[in-house]
Parts: sequence; C-alpha cells; structure tokens
Amino acid sequence: MDCLFCKIAQKEIPARVAYEDQDILVFEDIAPKAPVHLLIIPRRHITSLNELASADVMLAGKLLLTAKKCAQEKGISDDGYRLVFNCNEAGGQTVFHLHAHLMGGRSLTWPPG
Repeated sequence: MDCLFCKIAQKEIPARVAYEDQDILVFEDIAPKAPVHLLIIPRRHITSLNELASADVMLAGKLLLTAKKCAQEKGISDDGYRLVFNCNEAGGQTVFHLHAHLMGGRSLTWPPG
C-alpha cells in the first residue's frame, strides 16, 4: 500500500511526533494552519471516516481522548481548539488515511472555508 500516513506510522518517513502508543500516532502537520496543528491517526489503515466500523468504537474513542490529551499538553485546552475530520475529496480529505486535525493557539473563525 502506498499510503503516506502508513509510512509515517511505520517510521519509514520522518515526522515530528507529539504522541504515540500501540494504536495511535500524533504528529505535527507539515503545513500548519494554526500555531498548534497536529494530525491524529490510527496506526491501522482506515481510508476515511466512512470506513470506520462499529467494531472500531474503542479506537474512535481513543482518537478523541488522545486529541483532548494533546490539547491539554500543548496548552490550548482552556482557550479552545478545533478538532476536524475531513471525509473524502469534497470534504477536504487529501490523504486517504483516517485522521483528525487538532488546531489551536489562536482564535479560529467559523465557517472554516
């Protein structure tokens, strides 16, 4: 499989890792849209949110709790942050491996674009 995020998760491509465990990897976005912009991915390849199954409920919860933990560690939880899952091309997804964008460190406007 030629998946950029799988290669990052397998340490074939370097990344600035903020957190990792056996299921999740968190790393800095290479084109940040905010002072804090992390990508939170499952190590296992799941193409998009549409492919997440009911059997993945623990993994989905772990993605969210990891986002909360990273926001706290980066000092953005009290002021506020945004957590975004883009799904498929029209939804803005450009890397087809499930991931969340954790952004904060400045005031974020709505709608996002």
